[in-house]
Amino acid sequence: MKFSDTLFELPSAAAPAPTPRFINLRGRESPGQPPRSTVQELTEGLMAEAASVSPKFFYNALGSRLFEAITALDEYYPSRTEAGIFQAASAQMAGALAENGLSHPCLIDLGAGNCAKAMALIPPLQPRQYVPVDISVDFLKDAAAQVQNSFPALDIVGVGMDFSAGLALPDEVQGRDRVFFYPGSSLGNFQPAQALAFLRHMADPAQGKARGLLLGIDLVKDAATLEAAYDDALGVTAAFNKNLLRNVNELLAADFDVRQWRHVALFNAAQSRIEMHLQALSDVTVQWPGHSRRFLAGERIHTESSCKYTVESMTAQLKLAGFRHIRHWSDPQDWFAVFWAAL
Repeated sequence: MKFSDTLFELPSAAAPAPTPRFINLRGRESPGQPPRSTVQELTEGLMAEAASVSPKFFYNALGSRLFEAITALDEYYPSRTEAGIFQAASAQMAGALAENGLSHPCLIDLGAGNCAKAMALIPPLQPRQYVPVDISVDFLKDAAAQVQNSFPALDIVGVGMDFSAGLALPDEVQGRDRVFFYPGSSLGNFQPAQALAFLRHMADPAQGKARGLLLGIDLVKDAATLEAAYDDALGVTAAFNKNLLRNVNELLAADFDVRQWRHVALFNAAQSRIEMHLQALSDVTVQWPGHSRRFLAGERIHTESSCKYTVESMTAQLKLAGFRHIRHWSDPQDWFAVFWAAL
């Protein structure tokens, strides 16, 4: 009898769990300090005659989690309506990609958040590389790790960046067969001229190098439905909006007191957009290094615009940006649409 026969066979060492690569392009001038461009952008917005803060500043770690909660609300129809479209039409979407020679694309997920939307599309689209991109760096790292656990063989490169400032991605991202995935009607946060410029950046061989685009767009509908989606009964959207002030406090060393502000959401029919504002409840002075701003009672800070499109107006935008082979899928109520466009 061999000595080894008297022992239980020990299991071989398990292979280490795959870890997604992660590249943080949100450069900092010194540890713990935001980039000077961020300080300048926030200061200019707050000091403008009509004060504003970009909606990208909603998304610190808490803001990202609050937005996850918003997507589960009864009033917030976009997420579940879009998810229904993906569920019903994902095979057709994969076919549209294949028709354009994109059977195994590099899938670039802009504003990836918790990556849940892409997780549902990865099986039918079969990307050779998945690139989640988000401004909320720590939140994205955790989400990318969850995707890697679900798809251990998939090459994942997470990118922390403010993609509204440009779409030049790092060299680790494949330069060919790029399909941008921009769900949730986030393109609506841009004004139409800005949205067109952003779409052109995707198509630009020196920037996004896109071969195709899957784009979620919220469609025009009645004002009551739109306003309820951005001002829910539980007040989750109000907390999300006010949390922006906490993020500004951290980035600017400012002294906003969220208790002095209320959430306002309204539909601007003339510009076909929902607007979110923070309105001062009383006269208040806010300070940060080198600056101060007095807000009178009732004065507002504009924090988000969400433009609503028709199928015709978005198709026209995509054509102007240089995309072709445009088609769309929508829900039975025509509340939301997912567009495919190729170059």
